[in-house]
Amino acid sequence: MSSFDHKVVDGFIRAMERNGVGLAAQSNAYDKLKSILLDAHRLGLFEDNPLLGVRPPQYDPKRAVIPSPAQLGSVRIAGDDTFLLVADLMSGCGIRNGEAAAVNINNIVAADVYRITEQVNQSTKTYDRLKHRKAGEYRDVPLPARTKRTIEWYANKYGAANGYLLRHPKHPSIPFQPYLLQSQWQRLKRRGALDIPEGMVIYSLRHFFASNCLRHNIPITDVAEWMGHNSIDITFKIYRHLMPGSIGTAAKLLDTGLAP
Repeated sequence: MSSFDHKVVDGFIRAMERNGVGLAAQSNAYDKLKSILLDAHRLGLFEDNPLLGVRPPQYDPKRAVIPSPAQLGSVRIAGDDTFLLVADLMSGCGIRNGEAAAVNINNIVAADVYRITEQVNQSTKTYDRLKHRKAGEYRDVPLPARTKRTIEWYANKYGAANGYLLRHPKHPSIPFQPYLLQSQWQRLKRRGALDIPEGMVIYSLRHFFASNCLRHNIPITDVAEWMGHNSIDITFKIYRHLMPGSIGTAAKLLDTGLAP
């Protein structure tokens, strides 16, 4: 720990930049290092703040393009059955497309709870641990009745292998690959089969989940946990525009408690 000073921290950030690490990953790594070093400073291990003068990574996500309910409806029926299943999982449960590729009917652990235990790693093309999680860790997310019906309908129609619903259409020995979703999305766009706004991508189906939660006053802390964000700061930066009236609403609610 005694080797750390602001030059070491700054060099760490510059190294991430040189190695092409994404800004979101840079921000997450810096936040973790910052937490450790500030604790050490408070404990007296550092006489001077080792972060003093360091310019942190500037991560500011673009405003998410979110489909309307009508647009989501058109997306659901635009592609094949696999596309419908994934669209319902991403928009209904907020899961990533790699996690949707690993959908398993055995992960319905309650009538209204789906347990996300793994994802398909796009590099290795195999099942892998969740992003920001250790092997064996999972997260539970709300399972709307509509999404549950879609999972069960797909399982009844196509069957399941060890609970897994999706496999690669040309290579059944390997899991379904997330890039196949993107390929179908692009084909549907070129065909004009999708009624989508400019800037909307397949990941926008996950944004719909967050929007739906916040529109119904579900706490952003819960939304961050369900979406698997490493930090609530990420959730807030992406979706803060969906809460424009939160301060005004709070002021009104607090006023009722202050009234004589």
